[in-house]
Amino acid sequence: MPDSPSSLSHAQGFVSLVGAGPGDPDLLTVKAVKRIRTADVIVYDRLVSQDILDLASPTAEMVYVGKKLDHHFVPQPKINQILVDQAQLGKHVVRLKGGDPFIFGRGGEELQSLVAESIAFEVVPGITAAVGCTAYAGIPLTHRDHAQSVQFITGHLKQHGEDIDWPSLAQSNHTLVFYMGLKQCPQIQANLVVNGLAESTPCAIIEKGATPQQRVLTGPLAELAQLAGQAQSPSLIVVGSVTELHQELAWYKPE
Repeated sequence: MPDSPSSLSHAQGFVSLVGAGPGDPDLLTVKAVKRIRTADVIVYDRLVSQDILDLASPTAEMVYVGKKLDHHFVPQPKINQILVDQAQLGKHVVRLKGGDPFIFGRGGEELQSLVAESIAFEVVPGITAAVGCTAYAGIPLTHRDHAQSVQFITGHLKQHGEDIDWPSLAQSNHTLVFYMGLKQCPQIQANLVVNGLAESTPCAIIEKGATPQQRVLTGPLAELAQLAGQAQSPSLIVVGSVTELHQELAWYKPE
């Protein structure tokens, strides 16, 4: 594998779709660091920390396209067009996303826009929030005594596409991780309970995971909506008995 995209670049330029991980800059992959340092343009999201952005060359153009709850600073079609336009100027563009770009990051949509314009690209995976934030909270996603499977679910309940299959989620030996679901916690709680998951099922909300501001709130499913009222975005919601291990296994001590 090449150390830089130059040998792969076309005359139109090149796009590196890079996962920035869950927060701690030390969790970046080696390849991600290389791409950030050599980029001509970095198109980045709200969840990318300043420590990570500081790795870029002083000459790199920084383009902020952040999104937060109920507000998109730059609409997705415009982000797609920015990537196309910058690459067509012959530049090496790094599209930098928190977590992993293929896990609820719309990375696939952005690459489709590049394919339509015959622009060369690569994907540099990152540690997704469900893996990184739970690890920093001392919550193993699977455990022989607690959960034999895990599922990642978008918290944007039926905003686009079909409704979530709630009966399939309401399993006692299962770990559920909801992304972007803080505002939807009352509906998550109600749908899981009505489909048979016990109100006593342990839950956790991990706020600003894998950062010095990390906070972990725990309680039963019956109190999930109440816990959500005490948390701020970005937060990850974890449902399942593995969250009971937080008190025993918590190792990360935020400043």
